Amino acid sequence: MSLHYDPLTIDMRGDYSAHFDLCSGKTSDYTFVNFWAWSDERKYELAHAHSLFWPKINNPAPSLWAPVGNWEEADWEHILPDLFPEGAVFDRVPEELARIWEERLGNRVSLEDRRSEWEYIYSVEELISLKGNRFHKKKNLWKQFHKLYDSAYRQIGRDEVEEILELQQLWCEWKSCDDIPGLRAENHAISRVLKNWDRFPGLLCGALHADGNMVAYSVGEPMTGDMVVVHFEKGLADYKGVYQAINQAFLEHSCAGFTWANREQDMGEEGVRKAKESYNPVRFLKKYRAAWKG
Repeated sequence: MSLHYDPLTIDMRGDYSAHFDLCSGKTSDYTFVNFWAWSDERKYELAHAHSLFWPKINNPAPSLWAPVGNWEEADWEHILPDLFPEGAVFDRVPEELARIWEERLGNRVSLEDRRSEWEYIYSVEELISLKGNRFHKKKNLWKQFHKLYDSAYRQIGRDEVEEILELQQLWCEWKSCDDIPGLRAENHAISRVLKNWDRFPGLLCGALHADGNMVAYSVGEPMTGDMVVVHFEKGLADYKGVYQAINQAFLEHSCAGFTWANREQDMGEEGVRKAKESYNPVRFLKKYRAAWKG
């Protein structure tokens, strides 16, 4: 059997999300919001076979991603030989699926740890309270922000999207996004999500104001019943402590019902890794490259 791929469209959200809900190990890569945000950049396609969705990206090079659906009930000993008789390599394979394949397929599959793709998981309670020596520097910066500025946090709805896009444009001018391909792509991804706000039920968004001006925002979504994923977070660096303030305020006011916060991966960038580690993650969602030998 061969897979028939179709370009990702926003109308696929319902069917895809129902399959995603069946995955026993969820990572932020595979939320439909993430797919849609980055689809113009990565050129996502989806195929459907054996009651599973099979994602693929085509940019910067073709790459198969892990199938999405009920992994436990899938007959992998039949499915993989049927679809990939000559073998295949899958990227971004969540740890739970990697272990299922390892147990059922033995030496017919090999796994390669991909540290740059591990997702950072934090305690929402810890990032709200910022208690103890581990968070001493973060708490000091948070205090300085609230001491220096007359600030307020506001949850954002559809009517305020344009204001967030204006702040994003200011941030991009400061960072020279047009000259940096990665930031240019991220700016487009943010715009794709916000301009389709009504198509993403459950989207969480909040903004921080200082002295009457919007100076930071966060955009996230529920990933599981007890975990929220923060997809985008931006602040104006002229305001000291702005990132510590928006991080804390978004979780306190928009995500208080969640136990865990997923702040995605570091992409192997040393500065990003250092920043994410500085918030004291409690664990990681690990991912692998899996080679099915056929």
